[in-house]
Amino acid sequence: MKTRHIKIFNASEYSLPEYQTIGSVGVDLKANIAESILLQPRQVYQIPTGLFLEIPVGIEAQVRARSGLALKHGLSLVNGIGTIDSDFRGEIKVIMIVLIDKTYELKPGERIAQMVFSEVIKADFSEVTSVEALETSDRGSGGFGHSGKE
Repeated sequence: MKTRHIKIFNASEYSLPEYQTIGSVGVDLKANIAESILLQPRQVYQIPTGLFLEIPVGIEAQVRARSGLALKHGLSLVNGIGTIDSDFRGEIKVIMIVLIDKTYELKPGERIAQMVFSEVIKADFSEVTSVEALETSDRGSGGFGHSGKE
């Protein structure tokens, strides 16, 4: 596994993000809140982490839901996966929602999401004049459900 240097400023009272196991690809993000918040079903919340990053160009950070919170409590990220661009210098915040009909008590310092760093490739587009100019493939234009699995 490669490592890259990421500068971080921690304005929270909690420890820096860390990998929980040797095989972990994501670090946990914690709720930087002063007191518990009751998250109501189907309401959108912006939860601060108190973390600020300087990410090298060519790297992105992805904020992802924690699977245990999703399964046990219906907590998810409104945007699915949040992308943090290398030139963003603001506080990392997690956009959360409760997808089930039950409130969730979010506590200060609770691990609310995970952050994964990944190398990115920028596209160099070459415009063509028609869809027929695109090379054919076995899949073709088969879209949603094209494999027969619903």
